[in-house]
Amino acid sequence: MTYLAARTRRAVLALTMRLHAGVTEATRRPDRGDISVTTVIIWVAAITGAVLIAGTIGVVIAKYNGQLNGL
Repeated sequence: MTYLAARTRRAVLALTMRLHAGVTEATRRPDRGDISVTTVIIWVAAITGAVLIAGTIGVVIAKYNGQLNGL
């Protein structure tokens, strides 16, 4: 149990230090090149399209699975 507590403490300390460094860097350089709304919209549309295509292929394969066995 002591080993787990020590590892957890180290992980929390490392995470806290990393977060503090990030906040310090963001304060030092406020213009850090935030991602634009257009880019987010394009990524969401691309991922949605890919999921829809994969889903459609899965439905077609499931529907015609018996007929595809003879090929």
